[in-house]
Amino acid sequence: MKATQKDFARGLPAGATSLRIFFFCGPDESGASAAANRLVAAFPDAGERVELAGADCRRDPALLGDEARSTSLFGGARHIWVRASGDEAHDALQFLIETAEAGAGEAAPVIVIATSATDKSRTAKLLEKRKDALVAMFHPPDLASVASAVRAMADAAGLRLGGDLAERIARGAGLDVRLAQSEIDKLALYCDADPQSPKSATPEDHAAIGAATEEDGLAPLVNAVLGGEMGRVGGEVRRMRELGLNPVGIALALERRAAQLAQIAARIGPGGKIQSLGPGDKMQLGIFFREERAIIHQFERWTAPASRGSQATRLDRLVGRLVTLHRNLLANSQTAELLMAQELTEIARFAAKRA
Repeated sequence: MKATQKDFARGLPAGATSLRIFFFCGPDESGASAAANRLVAAFPDAGERVELAGADCRRDPALLGDEARSTSLFGGARHIWVRASGDEAHDALQFLIETAEAGAGEAAPVIVIATSATDKSRTAKLLEKRKDALVAMFHPPDLASVASAVRAMADAAGLRLGGDLAERIARGAGLDVRLAQSEIDKLALYCDADPQSPKSATPEDHAAIGAATEEDGLAPLVNAVLGGEMGRVGGEVRRMRELGLNPVGIALALERRAAQLAQIAARIGPGGKIQSLGPGDKMQLGIFFREERAIIHQFERWTAPASRGSQATRLDRLVGRLVTLHRNLLANSQTAELLMAQELTEIARFAAKRA
């Protein structure tokens, strides 16, 4: 069967937990992963998670079936979580299906996250007409849809979000619903909220739980790179290595700033100036005093045309590049630090070019 992104925005498709194979594809890796986590949480007995790489399944198609039919170390239930690229898991899934039809026995649920595949891929075609499988494609979300998801998360946690706080959380998470869920969890804990005892949350509460994130040391790196400050980038990359800053965390910080710049551009329109915004508008857009100068500098650079005569802006190219970078970091964890260092330099060089 096939499902849409909207089906998961409302919860889970009817009967989903009774299926055995799930193929979540499309460019929105965070949305696909969040849906998969909701699915696992709804299983009557999810048990142990066994994670496999798509490349391993491609090299050894029998591996997936072996793991799906193996017994958990402690004798309980298990489910298989495969993070693949494109059709890497196709042959392994086909082998799993063929051996099941030959009487190999019941297998644990298999969930495949394949963000570079689509619902027209070979794997999707293999599964979409099966009664025991589900295929769903996830597209990059917009601010409104993520803000709506944040409100649903808050309702489930017993939080009442006033004003534009849901949008603020969505922007701060870089439209990543997994990060947004983490923010809601922290906010519910801070406000001592639960579904039986709902509490109201304010922007001040959210600011309070986020105050410590400045210690992560990401802001100077983000500002140097997106500001095209080549004289500072080398030192920031060196500091990244010395402090062991998480490359994926850095990518998320860059994505959040890019999303913020896009939101500002949408608010003030072509040729608009951040300086013309009132204090209330600036707060809604996350432009706080200590960062305002850096954000203005970056906004002017990244809203310039990508090339002479181009309708696209530099920011349009940056967003696509950051999505690709995030995916590459997740797929190449052993070389993530080197990949990040190279990409930071390239982005900074592009930002440093004259408009």
